[in-house]
Parts: sequence; structure tokens; C-alpha cells
Amino acid sequence: MPPVKHEDSLREIRADLRAAMNGIAARSIRESGMGYRLVYGVELPRLRQIAEGFTPERRLAQTLWQSDVREEKILGILLYPKNEFDADIAHLWIESLLPEQAELAGLMAMELMSMMPDASELAFLLMADERPMHQLCGLLTLTRLMMRGAMLSPDAADEFRDQAESALHANYMPLRKAAQNALARLEENRELEA
Repeated sequence: MPPVKHEDSLREIRADLRAAMNGIAARSIRESGMGYRLVYGVELPRLRQIAEGFTPERRLAQTLWQSDVREEKILGILLYPKNEFDADIAHLWIESLLPEQAELAGLMAMELMSMMPDASELAFLLMADERPMHQLCGLLTLTRLMMRGAMLSPDAADEFRDQAESALHANYMPLRKAAQNALARLEENRELEA
């Protein structure tokens, strides 16, 4: 069987998205102002099902990410090979996010950044960045690692706490919310260690 061409996969994905379109959800997302050119209103569980029909492939994932369509960006995250995602790609993708696209930051942290071998190092670098979206991705990544059972050294926990407490005063609401969640997770982990 010949390999599936990149363009064929894109056509299939777009056909699947049209078939799964939810007009009510699409309108709600558009009205919330997330900054996409097009929204199909397809929910994450269905997007995961669509992604399962394709082999993760870097070129396809990058093409989907570069789209201005919400669901294609999400599929780009789901279809990027986890073992190929690195700090350089993470920085490029974070820089392309609009402030309204915190949903994508959360998915990227959960699906890709927290899976990297050097995830905690990247998370601390991102948290120390002055840009809110970078800070958000760092907090979300380290929180995801702790949810998976990662324990922080006392020094790392102190730094994480300092960064999260600082983010509590940010003007960017998703960052404040991520900081609250991060501090709650840090406290839960501290209680588990005790």
C-alpha cells in the first residue's frame, strides 16, 4: 500500500471536520473572540478520534498548526510526533499564539511540552520569561508534570512558588488562573510528600 500523501491527509482531515461540525458550538466560540478565521465547533473528544485515524507526522502537524482554523491547530498538536517536539518548536508555536488562544497553550502543555525529556527545564525558562503566554505555558507544563507525579526539589518548588505567586498579579486572566491552579497542585504535592 503506497504511503498517504500529505495533501490527501489534509483533505481527509478537512472532510472529517466538516462532517463533525457543530454550528451552535462554532458560533459560541466565534462570539467569544478567540481570533480564528474559521471555527467548526468540534469538541476535543471528537478531535482526538479524528487524530487517531492518522499517523503522527511532523510536516502534517506543522501545516495544521499554521492554519487559522481552531480545530486544525488542535489537530496539529495532537498529530505532532511527541518524540520530535523540542524547545525550538515550542518557542515558535508559543510566539504564534494570540492571547485569546489559551486553550491551545493548555493543550500544547499537556500533549507535547510535558512529554519532552527536558520538560521541567523548559517550563522554568518559560515561567521566567516576561511574556504572559510564555509564562502561561511554563506554569501549565510544570503543573501537568506534577499531576503525573513529578516531585520538585525544595529549591525548584520555591522557584515555582515564586513564579506562580508573581503571576497571580498578571493582567492576563488565563495566567492568573493557571497560577492559582499551579499553587494548589504544589500544595497537594507537598501534602503527599509529608
